Amino acid sequence: MTLNRLTLALAAAFTVPAVFAAEPFVVKDIRVEGIQRTEAGTVFSYLPVKVGETMTDEKTVAAIKALYATGFFKDVRLEARDGVVIVTVEERPSIAKITLNGIKEFSEDDLKNGLKQTGLAEGRVLDRSLLDKAEQELQRQYFNRGKYAVEIKSTLTPLERNRVAVQFDVVEGDSAKIRQINIVGNRAFKEKELLKQFTSTTPGWLTWYTKNDQYSKSRLGGDIEALRSFYLNRGYLEFNVESTQVTISPDKQGIYITVNVTEGPQYKVTDVKLAGQMLVPEEELKKLITLKPGDIFQRDKLTETTKKIGERLGNDGYAFANVNAVPELEKDKHTVAFTLFVDPGRRVYVNRVNVAGNTKTRDEVVRREIRQMEGAYYDAEKINRSRDRLNRLGFFNEVNVETPPVSGTTDQVDVNVSVAEKSTGNIMLGAGFSSSEGFVLSGSVSQSNVFGTGNRLSAQINSGSVNTVYSLSFTNPYYTIDGISLGYDIYRRDVDARELNNVGDYKTSSYGAGVRFGLPVNERDFISFGLTYEQTSVETSSNSPVQYVNFVNTFGKDNDTLRLDSAWARDTRNSFLFPTKGLMQRAAVEMGTPLGSLQYYKLTLQHQQYFPLGRNFTLMLNGEVGVGGGLSGKPLPFFKNFYAGGNSSVRGFESGTLGPKDAGGDALGGDKRLVGNAELFFPLPGLKDDQSLRMSAFVDAGATFGPNDQNGNFKKFAFDDMRYSAGLAVLWVSPLGPLKFSLAQPLVSKTGDEKEVFQFTLGNVF
Repeated sequence: MTLNRLTLALAAAFTVPAVFAAEPFVVKDIRVEGIQRTEAGTVFSYLPVKVGETMTDEKTVAAIKALYATGFFKDVRLEARDGVVIVTVEERPSIAKITLNGIKEFSEDDLKNGLKQTGLAEGRVLDRSLLDKAEQELQRQYFNRGKYAVEIKSTLTPLERNRVAVQFDVVEGDSAKIRQINIVGNRAFKEKELLKQFTSTTPGWLTWYTKNDQYSKSRLGGDIEALRSFYLNRGYLEFNVESTQVTISPDKQGIYITVNVTEGPQYKVTDVKLAGQMLVPEEELKKLITLKPGDIFQRDKLTETTKKIGERLGNDGYAFANVNAVPELEKDKHTVAFTLFVDPGRRVYVNRVNVAGNTKTRDEVVRREIRQMEGAYYDAEKINRSRDRLNRLGFFNEVNVETPPVSGTTDQVDVNVSVAEKSTGNIMLGAGFSSSEGFVLSGSVSQSNVFGTGNRLSAQINSGSVNTVYSLSFTNPYYTIDGISLGYDIYRRDVDARELNNVGDYKTSSYGAGVRFGLPVNERDFISFGLTYEQTSVETSSNSPVQYVNFVNTFGKDNDTLRLDSAWARDTRNSFLFPTKGLMQRAAVEMGTPLGSLQYYKLTLQHQQYFPLGRNFTLMLNGEVGVGGGLSGKPLPFFKNFYAGGNSSVRGFESGTLGPKDAGGDALGGDKRLVGNAELFFPLPGLKDDQSLRMSAFVDAGATFGPNDQNGNFKKFAFDDMRYSAGLAVLWVSPLGPLKFSLAQPLVSKTGDEKEVFQFTLGNVF
């Protein structure tokens, strides 16, 4: 009860007729008057006296206090007439409607939910004291958005049946912007370099989207911690933020932030030693220490060391291993030595593996990727591997794994796997612009998690004037419980190179059907086998290169192939879309067997690796080699040649145009292919924390090399024939799938190369 209510209750108690105070009496009846919405039984329940009991002065005061305390009434009076207690009340009005005018920054429902937390909601009894709290809550919401000039006024309008309408008129005003951030006390680093560590910033070209130019206390706290990490990772062990001042301009439109720091001296490491109960050979743990004597102190390296030692002990079941780094400073010499005290704790095992968040995906699809078994000793490596395998499925936006202790035990933990699902259906589009073919559109529809089973089903349609593809594929990645996969493919593929001005004229129409098997060798390696029957019809014209015409005249225009495909792949990447570490290696063989009229082989090798460079940068290196040839004295069919150029190999050049050309300058493809890519990924400027967007700078190199040059002579591989390009790309994980734009400038080109500066692909990561 508030002070005002208590005062009213006591005042009412002392104004009760003297007959109450004069002598107690036996209550013959109780009547309630003045109620409209409140049930009489509710009033009776708060009274400390019943019919037949004795009414006293103390019970009178208690009754009035109790009824005021309900908050339902603004006036309460008690009277006694011939042994009858008459309770007369005046109810508070109820809130019939809450109206918010002038709201643009928020949705009305969000603000009403906030008001409800303060006790103000439609249908509730009006308490005028809550209006002030409601205004303060609305003001707080706007202050969090940087709108410090907001004006809020509340109005009450009486309605029939003792109800009121509450109206809030809001003048939002403009958001206050951070006009200046000053760092005082820095000597070792320029202020400009230090401000790069801040997410908070002054207005810029993207702050209309990121809102990073609006002051947020929590964001500034994160910026201060980022600044502290910057110094500690550069040896400034005694760095300290002395104070932070945030001021607002008189017009409430500008925010000024001043951060006062003390840097202290830079420290070098003299020694790092181990102590405590290590349980594993000390030499093995020493190899995990990344902070070495003579190094400038770096907190990240020290944290990495303690984490690696903890994980190593975790691999043996010590889930709660603790490694404490105790520093010994010599301030006069500006040096520091560390002793790492190892406490392995108790060895634990896993009680239950729990899966949550998978509303579409079946439990078994998640559980078959988890390598930590229930009832086995805790193994940190297996848990991390399970997380990586779930990430690589591509079914989830986020995978979190927690290992809380089991209540009431000292040697058990649960493994709680929570996932955030994303749409696994995909509409993929690819497009490009060229002077020869103009705008080309291709697409496919796929579902990589059919009915939550983890099975993949895809249908592809390519409507380009050059490539027309219709295909249907199905893959069951767990045809057997051991992880052997089974897949089927059926397709029709038409290639009409006559629509291109820079590729040799020919047209093929192929039909095929095949079956695929995949076999996991271990956690990282996978072998696949496939058998496909394909029929191909080839047409040439008077403009076709002589090599193409000779092939058709020798082997006919209709051919069939019983194709054997085999591949080995190793994938240790930590993510399907945005990997930051790990590698992907692949070796594949395609062979036309003697059971068909086309007999040939194609061997391709690929090595792709990701290197983390700090928190925000990742370097990707990719190399691909392809070699092909004929078997049984037959040549490699020209329509099986390798091609290079385009957004999946050497950007900045039109697809398929790099390599040998005929006398007319048309690309022929080749029986050898070499492609290399170096790409540096980093956040889009101003969107450092956005996980769906990233940018890259790249250098591409590649070409094809064939058995014939423009004069029909054998053309050997030579680095002088390589083409190079460089540019920028943006990758966005859009609702329709991964979308990548690239702007590339050829650095080294040859006469006749077709250039294509802008390219983009939707639904294909390359």
